[in-house]
Amino acid sequence: MVTFLPFSGYRPSLRTGEQIGGRISPPYDVIGPDYLRDLQSHQDNVTNLTLRQDADGRYSGSRKELERMISSGSLKQDGDSFYLYEQTFSDRGVEKRRRGLVGILKTESYEKGNVIPHEETFSKVKEDRLNLLRDMESHLESIFGIFEGLTDQLNKKIDSTAQLLYRYVDRQGVEHKFYRIGDAGVQEQITSQLSGQKMLIADGHHRYETALNYSLENPNSKKKGFVLATLVAANDPGLVIWPTHRLVKSDEISEKNAAAALSKTFDLEETSAEGLKETLHDHLFALEFRSGKRFFADYGKGEGPIWKLDTYVAQELILKGVYKYDEGKAEVAYDAELPSVEKKMSEKQYDLAVIFNPPSLQTIWDLSMAGKRMPKKTTFFFPKIWSGFVIYKMV
Repeated sequence: MVTFLPFSGYRPSLRTGEQIGGRISPPYDVIGPDYLRDLQSHQDNVTNLTLRQDADGRYSGSRKELERMISSGSLKQDGDSFYLYEQTFSDRGVEKRRRGLVGILKTESYEKGNVIPHEETFSKVKEDRLNLLRDMESHLESIFGIFEGLTDQLNKKIDSTAQLLYRYVDRQGVEHKFYRIGDAGVQEQITSQLSGQKMLIADGHHRYETALNYSLENPNSKKKGFVLATLVAANDPGLVIWPTHRLVKSDEISEKNAAAALSKTFDLEETSAEGLKETLHDHLFALEFRSGKRFFADYGKGEGPIWKLDTYVAQELILKGVYKYDEGKAEVAYDAELPSVEKKMSEKQYDLAVIFNPPSLQTIWDLSMAGKRMPKKTTFFFPKIWSGFVIYKMV
């Protein structure tokens, strides 16, 4: 049983002439240093809370900033609310729209089988985010989950009662619209229909696991047992998943020796840049070396569904098997945008690129339900859920 509830959120109260763009931001972990400086030049931007770490690795300065924003009227509190978050964007030239419901989700262990992960996580990241929660006692950023869906009738009620609060178009051309759902009857129906469903974590595994750990530290606080969540229906036409490609750098093995090792494990077929774009979907994945040589790679020897997953095969047989990155003999970087990968390879920044097909939601769901965790950064759900539209304060 998933427990998804409305809450009394704190959200930006814009001054005359002020734009919402100065208050919000992409998730903390995808912001470069130059963009962060620009965002933090706005005093009340949410990054002054999420990325304002003190010298000791804690966030007492951020806590003071949050209290200042509230006392000054920069943030105002709603009554009990769900929110509707719409993003309209171009996916390789095709306009799409994704809709998510924003509320608070009760945290529980994965073993209960209601909240389902699909990727592994980094423990160091969770430690930092736990410090943020301990100091702030607020959820400043939302996890992103996928659920089965609502009835058409309820979706129509949501559309008819939702009140538009903010609109913003970001640097990538994504239009963000944020609405408040204040109707108590509609809220009750949303909670009721979600209660019989499972929720797959699409993005925000670190934040969810951190929130769960935080709730276990505070067993007597009901409010601290919830996490801010944006939930999207599995049949939403705007649910877009990009692959996250791998870029490998190593001084330990030459291209010649790496190619020889790979040819013993994979069925390799040489191709061109144009051929790669046209027929990659017919193969498990593609390889591009520093020299510019490109190959399709296929593998049919592993047993079980996990060995059909391209990122798992690449992790076990290439990153570990050939380049020994798990032994510190190679560096691995991640990039979800193929043009960016191609640029980096043309500039000879890396020795090898492993280029994947987009993962299907069905594959993610099936493996997750079978208890299989995918390698870190297998998926990239586009666009990202932005932060700062609403905050869940637990005290």
